[in-house]
Amino acid sequence: VVRTIRARPVDRVDADRAAMLPLPPVPPAVGWVNRVRLGRDYYVRVDSNDYSVDPTVIGRFVDVTADLSGVEVRHEGRVVAAHDRVWARSQTITDPAHVAAARTLREQFQQPRPSADPHEELARDLTDYDRAFGVIDGGGRGGEDVA
Repeated sequence: VVRTIRARPVDRVDADRAAMLPLPPVPPAVGWVNRVRLGRDYYVRVDSNDYSVDPTVIGRFVDVTADLSGVEVRHEGRVVAAHDRVWARSQTITDPAHVAAARTLREQFQQPRPSADPHEELARDLTDYDRAFGVIDGGGRGGEDVA
């Protein structure tokens, strides 16, 4: 017999269950939810730990969800990172696939891109504009006929 309730706990179980309210029709949201813009370092912070995210979504908004066992990051409904939750402090958790994707994106960025316009490399002589706007006459050289 417990002194404070003056009964055995096993005898009080039925009374406690009868006093409980029914569960809600929709389960309550549990865990931690946040929406952030993914920075250039492609990591999101949960508590004091940093978790890597697929670098293809850098600069876009991602939804970060964390519960007791895991951390999940989604972009427009698509999972871009899933990690086991780490409870130690100040840790960096990195997926090797995210590092490889970042390396590929970095290499692609550093490569010169061929121009889509074949005439882009052509440069027009600035005196053509001076003639078009009447700053110089058509027959003179450079600065001799400047108005």
